[in-house]
Amino acid sequence: MKRRTMIRVISFTAIAAAVLLVRNIKLMQENNRALRSVEAGYSRAIEELSLAADNISNTLRKELYAGTADMHAKLSQQLWRDSSTAKAALAQLPVGEMNLGNTYKFLSQVGNYALAMSEKVRQGETISDEEYKNLEALFSFSEKLKEDMWALEGALSSGEMPKLSSESAVPNVTEGFTDFEEGFDSYPTLVYDGPFSDHILEKTPIMTSGKERISREKALETAALALKVDPAVLTSSSKEEGKMPSFLFSDSEGSAACAVTEQGGYISYLLKSREVMTESLSDEEALRAGDAYLESLGIGNMRRTYYENINHVMTINYAYYLSDICCYTDLIKVSVAMDTGEIVGYDARGYLVNHQRRFFSDKRISVLDAQKKLSPKLKVLSRGLAVIPSDSQEELLCYEFKCETADGTHVLVYFNAYSGEEEQILILFESESGTLTM
Repeated sequence: MKRRTMIRVISFTAIAAAVLLVRNIKLMQENNRALRSVEAGYSRAIEELSLAADNISNTLRKELYAGTADMHAKLSQQLWRDSSTAKAALAQLPVGEMNLGNTYKFLSQVGNYALAMSEKVRQGETISDEEYKNLEALFSFSEKLKEDMWALEGALSSGEMPKLSSESAVPNVTEGFTDFEEGFDSYPTLVYDGPFSDHILEKTPIMTSGKERISREKALETAALALKVDPAVLTSSSKEEGKMPSFLFSDSEGSAACAVTEQGGYISYLLKSREVMTESLSDEEALRAGDAYLESLGIGNMRRTYYENINHVMTINYAYYLSDICCYTDLIKVSVAMDTGEIVGYDARGYLVNHQRRFFSDKRISVLDAQKKLSPKLKVLSRGLAVIPSDSQEELLCYEFKCETADGTHVLVYFNAYSGEEEQILILFESESGTLTM
């Protein structure tokens, strides 16, 4: 073979090998992208299923303590929606080879049974002891499903579960169903943020509406006073837009920040980021430090509602009180460092959004008439009047009943003070660190 021919053969061979190599690499990349896409889809489905299971468990628990037909109807509709969401998420997972009849049965019956109980109460009948036992059994199974699904979601998120490979097209995402399926022997035959804090920022702010706009320089002075620093150490990092436009200032290290509303010049929130390693204050001393800070800002008629101590920082929720009416909508949060009593967090956005002059008619149903509608499973500990937000962002004047269940759990139940409708149920989770609501 001539030298020139040999060179050509070698060249063509090298080119062909290079083309094949590039093609193989491209195919591997496409395969990896496909695998990652499938894996991401399974992860999303597991997360959706976990959230739905969480909601089912919380709503079933409220169903045990509902006392009126309207509340039973509201909760049963929520259960129907959440169980449908769970079944849709389950359908996205590679469980075709598994026998998940019990899981599907549970998700189907949980909504149907609640709807049946709702219809029974609507027709004037009462839920029997046996039916309450069935609801309690459903709640118990929902807790198990919730725990299993969140454990599975955690294993996927942390990478404890093997990744997909071309040899194994189905990931090991079904382990969490096995124990749940096998536990149906006794199946019946059928943040801390305090209450309502997730509703407070959905409206146009009332307190800043129509107020005069302040300059950036004036806002800087306000932020410096709030953070107790020299204005020279703060820089204007950005401007927040949205329904509450604010100037945002921070120090050079990013360890302190404060937002001041453009209209009215109110302190919207502040944050000091530092590690608190010890506790030198008692809970009561920290609570008094929070009270004193609100007084220094000239904000009156605020009372503590809920608090929690996490990592040596006490976060206190305050609500505005109009005479004896607790306005949960007008919320302020103050965070106190337990080592020195320094204020390391302040959030008045709920207060700025909702605070206003309010007038209430005296033509209300009696508190005793409202109390008669409570579930017989609840023992009343205290009662009073409260303003809470509705799903449509309107304010509702309600009778608030703090109750206790047979197992010692505390529950808040709200009845509309005018219509007598059961508006809301919150379950309190109390621990040494504070109180949370669901």
